[in-house]
Amino acid sequence: MKLTKLAASALAVASIVLSAGIASAQTAGTNANYIGAGVAVGATSGGQGNDEAQFGGNIQGRYALPNAPVSVRGSLLYGGDAAAIMPIVTYDAPIARNTNLYFGGGYSFVTDEGQKTPLGNQNAPVVTLGIESEVRNNVIAYGDTKWAIDAYRNSDADAVSFQAGLGYRF
Repeated sequence: MKLTKLAASALAVASIVLSAGIASAQTAGTNANYIGAGVAVGATSGGQGNDEAQFGGNIQGRYALPNAPVSVRGSLLYGGDAAAIMPIVTYDAPIARNTNLYFGGGYSFVTDEGQKTPLGNQNAPVVTLGIESEVRNNVIAYGDTKWAIDAYRNSDADAVSFQAGLGYRF
């Protein structure tokens, strides 16, 4: 059941991203590689006690693959009693000058399973949807939502976290 919901959600978002990419074929997004930091706000709870939503921080990075609309990203969400470390691959669609919409997936590894993070308390697959824009020379603003599937121990609840931050282009 959850896999069906995930597949339907992924297809809906992918069609939006592809439509944005086709509509903006003349638009130059950003190919910036960057490392950034900001806030992370957990929006869910597993309902089992000691797993409530957490406020914390994030460190995120992007490496854009040359000549492809694909990026490799890394994300660290901290807050609570542990951290969630995520390798993620995204499809990047330019939507405005120096601005991309991105969609992708990866996996969340919790440093101390069972302990709170802004994105659940156990290892889980992750889907992300976000936007990034080069707002000044070498400064990238980014924001995204991460959805972790079955991200709580002793619960089948999913976790959602919202991130925002500023990055330095390298």
